[in-house]
Amino acid sequence: MRIATLGPAGSNHELVAGRYLQANAPGGGEIRLLPTFEEAFAALLAGDVDRVLQCTAHPTHGECVGRYMHRLFPVDAFIAGSKPLAVLARAEVTHPRTLGLQPATRHYTDLSGYDELIEQPSIVTVAEGLLAGQFEAGICALEVLDAHPGRLRLVEDLGPALDVWAVFGPTPLPATDPRVY
Repeated sequence: MRIATLGPAGSNHELVAGRYLQANAPGGGEIRLLPTFEEAFAALLAGDVDRVLQCTAHPTHGECVGRYMHRLFPVDAFIAGSKPLAVLARAEVTHPRTLGLQPATRHYTDLSGYDELIEQPSIVTVAEGLLAGQFEAGICALEVLDAHPGRLRLVEDLGPALDVWAVFGPTPLPATDPRVY
């Protein structure tokens, strides 16, 4: 099974795609990480992949469902936890005022103490931007803290997000499939 999902490497989409393949493609599979869901769905339409995996909390989910209606179809859905998340700040910043975040994480904690929220495409790019000094704090994977000792500090441990994930394929499930109500 070849499954396309949102990159970059290290994203929750990659993590959950790997779990999905372990459960549904015992003979192995391939994860294709793409920069946008438009490219992932185009790859599915072209037959370059067999499935697209998308977190339903992603801001483009509703748009994708509508755009590809009658051409690509939901064929599976499940619940999966993300990597443990956290609000991390650069170690030298006592009171961070700017925060990077992927839009789906916007309501995971109280952000009223930040003057500016800077949207990023993924928790990976949040971590990269935080380390590059683009903002003073960010919502990203907790593992980033351990990977960069002394550079970052923990502001708040958020734990894993529990999300609904949708899998799309080129043909609809038959009406007799028990997942179709």
